[in-house]
Amino acid sequence: MEQYKKEFIDFMVSSNALKFGSFTLKSGRHSPFFMNAGAYVTGTQLTKLGEFYAHAIHDNFGDDFDVLFGPAYKGIPLSVATCIAYSKLYNKELRYCADRKEEKDHGADKGGLLGYNLKDGDRVVIIEDVTTSGKSIEETYPKIKAQETKEGSIKIVGEIVSLNRMERAADTTKSALDNITEKYGFPAKAIVTMNDVIEYLYKEDGSGLISNEIKKEMDEYYAQWGCK
Repeated sequence: MEQYKKEFIDFMVSSNALKFGSFTLKSGRHSPFFMNAGAYVTGTQLTKLGEFYAHAIHDNFGDDFDVLFGPAYKGIPLSVATCIAYSKLYNKELRYCADRKEEKDHGADKGGLLGYNLKDGDRVVIIEDVTTSGKSIEETYPKIKAQETKEGSIKIVGEIVSLNRMERAADTTKSALDNITEKYGFPAKAIVTMNDVIEYLYKEDGSGLISNEIKKEMDEYYAQWGCK
């Protein structure tokens, strides 16, 4: 496993963004772990988070894109922090764009978008915290494509999330990220996967952060909800 992935797992745990226990997800599933990007609240945490995202985006998509699109709400600070980090690490100026939950009907920046206004010719990477079922892209994709004046004139280069939960999306045995790639035609990647997390944090002798009891609960969870 790459060193930056190990560092990111440590960072998630130390920031209380990744927790183990008993949680009810937005999808209604009961999970033995929970990922919450809203736990990153300090300047230092957001700086590091942006750098991890920038590293993963550069590894997966290179520099051939112009805009980071962060779906409201958690995607907004993610897009801003990563734009700053990308400029610092790779000397490339990106623009951030996000959607509004409700359109603004007044002022110079009225409309459904926040930050940069997408236009024909833009190359976009979507940035989110985590994707469990893949439902969020069903709202995000049409909002991006609605900014085109000609079909196909805005290219979505890919999507990046912090954690691939490796759960199957609705009505399929594939993961939400794999399903997104198949349905929409662009790669969906993560900084780390839950396989990475388990490999790094579980030790058979019980010395790891993931205990034998938690590992058993996770095995049962993935037997029911895991992707194939």
